[in-house]
Amino acid sequence: MTDHTAAPIKSGTPSAVISQVQKAVVGKTDIIKQIMMAILAKGHILVEDIPGTGKTTMALAFSRAMGLRANRVQFTPDVLPADLTGFTIYQNETQQFVYQPGSVMCNLLLADEINRTSPKTQAALLEVMEERHVTVDGVTRSVGNPFIVIATENPSGSAGTQLLPESQLDRFMICVKMGYPSLKEEVEILKRNQYGRSDTLVNCVFSAEELLAAQESVSQIYIHDVIYSYIARLAKATREQDMIATGLSPRGTIALTAMAKASACLDGRKYVIPDDVISVFPAVAAHRLWLSTKAKVGHIQIDDLICQILDETDAPAIHRK
Repeated sequence: MTDHTAAPIKSGTPSAVISQVQKAVVGKTDIIKQIMMAILAKGHILVEDIPGTGKTTMALAFSRAMGLRANRVQFTPDVLPADLTGFTIYQNETQQFVYQPGSVMCNLLLADEINRTSPKTQAALLEVMEERHVTVDGVTRSVGNPFIVIATENPSGSAGTQLLPESQLDRFMICVKMGYPSLKEEVEILKRNQYGRSDTLVNCVFSAEELLAAQESVSQIYIHDVIYSYIARLAKATREQDMIATGLSPRGTIALTAMAKASACLDGRKYVIPDDVISVFPAVAAHRLWLSTKAKVGHIQIDDLICQILDETDAPAIHRK
């Protein structure tokens, strides 16, 4: 008799993290996998949707599953840049200025409702998201290694929100949207939360050392020249599309390459295929593309343009072995 019981997922692997997050987040498997890919690719994640759809639960679940040193900031209009970067204070006892660490001094920063704070405070994250260090009073200090920002934001136009500047949006490797659950999923959400928050069900199955090793493995994934060319042609297509005012930046193509590598890693391959690029392209590109006036007048959606670009850009003939 054949045993059809699924083999247990090994702890200390990205698959184990995904499995734990699924305890807290019902459905949304594709989104969970994309966030895991971005983490493996050393990127930052922006989760966008209306309040109450599970954005913060998702971020908290990842922080618990990976057991990283995490800080959480609830962004409000009165949050100051120094709350993030830290500040120096004079101590009478020592007669010296002593640095007081800010919330970014961690491995995983949960930036909740990031677009509710002021542009000045949002700008304070630019250096640390790109360079992994902060400069306070002329002294540069490194943050944790690894360092990941998982930020949530409410839709543009919601009460009390500020638009994120393009320069900051470009520093998020991916942007994903939670969306409403299906009827079946919502029933399961109710069941899991009847005795408390569902993210408390998540166990730590991944360490900082294991994450660093996994990130190094992802960086070694092989990409053929035709895949590089395909990524470049997709970027070129966004820049030449007359419905798009601002196309994919070079930082965006680097992010797309890294995400494609992470996709191959989760699929158990040591090389990238076109399907890897295609599957992650919307999450990498959507928040980096800005509609032209013509597109806005015509009520054209970014998602539709992304699908059109993928359809019109020929993928190379490389397949799974």
